[in-house]
Amino acid sequence: MASMNDNPIARQDPDVWQAFVAEEKRQQNTLELIASENHVSAAVLQAAGSVFTNKYAEGYPGRRYYGGCENMDRVEQLAIDRAKGLFGCDHANVQPHSGSQANQAVLLAAMNPGSRFDEAEQREKKPGEPVRTPGDMILSLHLDHGGHLSHGKHVNISGKWFRVTHYGVDRETGRINLDEVRRLARQCKPQLLITGASAYPRIWDWAGFAEIAQEVGALLLADIAHIAGLVAAGLHPNPVPVCDFVTTTTHKTLRGPRGGLTMCKADWAKKINSAVFPGLQGGPLMHLIAAKAVAFGEASKPEFKTYQQRVLDDAKALAESLLSRGHRLVSDGTDNHLMLLDLRKGYPHVSGAMAEDWLGRAGIVVNKNMIPFDERKPMETSGLRIGTPALATRGMGVDEMRKIADMIDRVVSSEGSKAVIESVQGEVLELCAQFPLPGSSSSN
Repeated sequence: MASMNDNPIARQDPDVWQAFVAEEKRQQNTLELIASENHVSAAVLQAAGSVFTNKYAEGYPGRRYYGGCENMDRVEQLAIDRAKGLFGCDHANVQPHSGSQANQAVLLAAMNPGSRFDEAEQREKKPGEPVRTPGDMILSLHLDHGGHLSHGKHVNISGKWFRVTHYGVDRETGRINLDEVRRLARQCKPQLLITGASAYPRIWDWAGFAEIAQEVGALLLADIAHIAGLVAAGLHPNPVPVCDFVTTTTHKTLRGPRGGLTMCKADWAKKINSAVFPGLQGGPLMHLIAAKAVAFGEASKPEFKTYQQRVLDDAKALAESLLSRGHRLVSDGTDNHLMLLDLRKGYPHVSGAMAEDWLGRAGIVVNKNMIPFDERKPMETSGLRIGTPALATRGMGVDEMRKIADMIDRVVSSEGSKAVIESVQGEVLELCAQFPLPGSSSSN
């Protein structure tokens, strides 16, 4: 990071500058194991903070509602073409501000929303009052079993607009049982079947879900926000050939700026575009679209596949090392970049919130997470979600993962011992010094 003398933020707003300095120090001196986070390249970071932030560009390339958009058209078309090339999709909309909005675009384009259906209210309604009607049906993975808020959780707009039925994972194996998904699909007859998750450590059987969707006449959406980088690199099966819609964030394993991407079959292109703008958003964030274009360009290079393989190798090594120390992982391991540590075995009185705090004080950043059949509250949880994308970006490999597994084990098994935390914190600082952040002053 630049010094105070040559940085305009430092000169104009020292308070904000100090937060920047503190955050870079925090990232440099901690082990980032939150599965949804990563470290972008210097090029992506610069694009995200570029002059493109100054420009309104409502509309789409060649059809804008503002003048002076020729460079906006150029960079957005680059992002579109590169996304289509990475994933092999017919159509890509790069404007969603987040993965949630990428999903909302599908819901708005393809589903009939309704207000929440309450039979008691219907019976008591007065003459002339509008009839409240239920929306279309969604079948999706339960949030506590690894799903996402935007897949129909009742507190989210997706759960307020539509009726929702959830499938889950098997209690014994921790894996999705397609026979159970088929049974539920035949029972609830969804208009949309949603696959993909924010905390599922195994390979998705897209073709199996496609068969179920076809059988019950449902559209199929794959939310690959967590595994998009693996899919782009060819290290996880690609859902594009068998799904009507595929959505993703552009950060996480894809290692781009924070944002969303909605892909679809050609027949849905117009409706998806209309759903994003003007349906959900006004002016697109062109500085982030420029950063998406840069990130998609990086993801098309051979070294990106090498990076994604490191992500997988690191996750496997970390999982195996934790298992060898007696810890329990949901589904007994991982096929991708993340794992779920189940604290109920061996540490039933330790919550995810407690373990997250202890590890954080040692410099190991994870997040508490609900696990299947969890009886604790969402702010407590019985599990931790752990992922390797950020550490793989820093260049850490299998040997480092084994050391980190040992650190995690010592902190958790000591139940937050101050002496153990201080000892591990010293080891974390030594390890971080060996692997500087990309683009940081310490890596130059």
